Amino acid sequence: MAENDFEKTEAPTPRRLQEARQDGNVARSTDLTAALSLLAAMVLLHFFGMRVMTGWKATVETMFTSGMSPNPTRAEDVSGMMAYATRIGMATVAPIILCLLAVTLIAGVSQVGFMVTGKPLVPQLNRLSPLQGFKRLFDARAGIRLVMSLGKVFVIALVATWAITTDLPLILMLPQLEVRQLFTVSAGLVFALAIKLCALLLTLAILDYAFQRYQRTKDLRMSKQEIKEEMKRMEGDPLVKQRRSRVAKQLAMQRIGQAVPNADVVVTNPTHFAIALQYDNETMQAPKVVAKGADFLALRIRQLAIANGVPMVERKELARALYRSVEPGEEIPAEFYNAVAEILAYVYRLSGKRSA
Repeated sequence: MAENDFEKTEAPTPRRLQEARQDGNVARSTDLTAALSLLAAMVLLHFFGMRVMTGWKATVETMFTSGMSPNPTRAEDVSGMMAYATRIGMATVAPIILCLLAVTLIAGVSQVGFMVTGKPLVPQLNRLSPLQGFKRLFDARAGIRLVMSLGKVFVIALVATWAITTDLPLILMLPQLEVRQLFTVSAGLVFALAIKLCALLLTLAILDYAFQRYQRTKDLRMSKQEIKEEMKRMEGDPLVKQRRSRVAKQLAMQRIGQAVPNADVVVTNPTHFAIALQYDNETMQAPKVVAKGADFLALRIRQLAIANGVPMVERKELARALYRSVEPGEEIPAEFYNAVAEILAYVYRLSGKRSA
């Protein structure tokens, strides 16, 4: 066998991809999920941040003004105050948390689809080996991940420095502003910087996801020999299929050799199909097909009929219909009664056998 048959140069087959997916081996980027979640958090805080601040402001004012009770020092009043604070917090923060959970779920499903498998949770003893862990620290893939991580940090730091430098004149003017203006301008600067960094992280995460897909496809590449073996598993070994076909043909020949000599008539096409019929009015309700065949088997049935003196009648349409609709050992359907009765009557007259 050629050496290149064992080189992994072929794209993975759909079955190989499906098996890898069932094992939990899918292309997935944690950076993409984190970037989308961070971007969603920034946008949600921008639109709902004032609502959160207003809710907590109302909570603090209520605590300090004893709005819940004239005597907030009692234990039951403290518990009531905690319940009130929790209720306000949930009303203001819960929408943000639910939206973040939805974004995280959508980010995960968009990468790997809906997948439920417990195979990644099965303990693997080779992962507990210190030697294997030490080797993984110094393999080429670990080096590539380290370089990519350092590159991400460098790019993020570079963009953050550029953004801060661009807004530096406005940042230097912040001490001259009033408290309300200071809060508004600072929040705007922080939000603009966060959006820029989130957009950068999202771009890097998309590139990382594309690399993960490429790496997974590369890891799952197959050799020509593996593809051949998979085809054998899916379709069956050709040698086994030939052996089964040969055995089935031998069994069919044995059945034909036993059934045709006892038949009353053989209906032919005349060359492509041959149907052997038998009828006994004492044991059968209708004529029965005892053997049938096409091409080579049809020739064998005709040869046995001639050798054993079984009459042959040419009925093209009837032979094709019986071959398609009736299996050996079955009685013919009612729609063929008239045609078969006519043939049997003709055969009985020739042979002098009494017809039923």
